[in-house]
Amino acid sequence: MSIQIRLATTGDYPRIMEIWESAVRATHDFLLEEDLSFFKHAIPKDYLPNLEVYLFILQNQPVAFASVSEGSLEMLFVHNDYRGKGYGKSLFQFMDETKGITKVDVNEQNYQAVGFYEKLGFRKAGRSEKDGSGKDYPIIHMLR
Repeated sequence: MSIQIRLATTGDYPRIMEIWESAVRATHDFLLEEDLSFFKHAIPKDYLPNLEVYLFILQNQPVAFASVSEGSLEMLFVHNDYRGKGYGKSLFQFMDETKGITKVDVNEQNYQAVGFYEKLGFRKAGRSEKDGSGKDYPIIHMLR
């Protein structure tokens, strides 16, 4: 099986957003359609250009992506067709080894993600009522 992890370029943004939407639709059933649309436009414009985003590529097809900034896992998304196969954990481990991850913020209602990070050694350390965009989606702050 051919696996590669590489830095994303702006040319990868359309595929990154396909992965993001697939993952979010599968795990964020609490997200309002209007907010999904907001993030779908904001992420490639306001977030991706300001982050080092890494792609997890399987058989020449990007299936997941992640970014770490100052020890904080900013994003880790796996296309729904590839979830549960260990690719997210592999990408997390790569990011941890190369960037060092000490904290992550997770949507409180995304129980699968909270459990995923707990298995990786994170513990709940705080909570915010609103997400980073000021929207009414509570965030769990996790540390390890």
